[in-house]
Amino acid sequence: MPGARVNAQSFTEAEAGARFPPLLLRPAKLLETEMRPSGRAPDALRPVRLELGVSKYAEGSCLAHFGDTQVLCTATVEHRLPQWLKDSGRGWVTAEYGMLPRSTAERTDREAARGRQTGRTQEIQRLIGRSLRAITDLGAISDMQVRVDCDVLQADGGTRTAAITGAYVALHQALQRIIDLGLLNRLPIREEVAAISCGLYNGEPVLDLDYSEDSSADADANFVLTGSGRIVEIQGTAERQTFTEPQFQAMLRLAQGGIARLVTLQRDTLAAVG
Repeated sequence: MPGARVNAQSFTEAEAGARFPPLLLRPAKLLETEMRPSGRAPDALRPVRLELGVSKYAEGSCLAHFGDTQVLCTATVEHRLPQWLKDSGRGWVTAEYGMLPRSTAERTDREAARGRQTGRTQEIQRLIGRSLRAITDLGAISDMQVRVDCDVLQADGGTRTAAITGAYVALHQALQRIIDLGLLNRLPIREEVAAISCGLYNGEPVLDLDYSEDSSADADANFVLTGSGRIVEIQGTAERQTFTEPQFQAMLRLAQGGIARLVTLQRDTLAAVG
């Protein structure tokens, strides 16, 4: 319920080691990678926490912590649709993304003050919206629109992937709230969706880049996968050097293992409130 705050669900890598098996088909050189700046193993996530029900007013809300990255996700259900969807028999899920001025080391101006969004902001919020729509039965919410706002409180790498992971939890809570009010008879979500970044650091694949790694990575990629492992979207970029198909496959395997852990955390978080 809006305003009902619960204990956050989280895990550290030490705790996760007892719950999740080692990644299969680990690249031969993976264990030889030079120590990451954080001291994490190549296949280690940062400490992750999903805090549910942090907004008093929103139908659904989640504060996603990925290490020092923090993204507040709130979901609002509206009984109105974009004009182009009128009488289509389909509902809509959309997202907006933004960074607070001091979410970074130096203050940045609010985009509202500049009078327009940057291309980066538009690209990220479209990615979040696509990711959520991919797992939502839009036909089951034919007269509703869900707006998910993702606001970066603190940025230390991976804000878009943290936003997607937290946005799913906020969306689920909002739609469950609509069921509780008797406006839907079933949850219009097919399965979970989560996201994580991977990259090549010192030439080797690593999982869940923080800013220090992301800013010096040879290549990086963002993976959006469903709870069953189906691909929603993959974004990959050669930053300092190109990468090979085997290196891409190694990053994909890391992402699959990391997202499996995130999906379990999403399930635990939502189960804690029934």
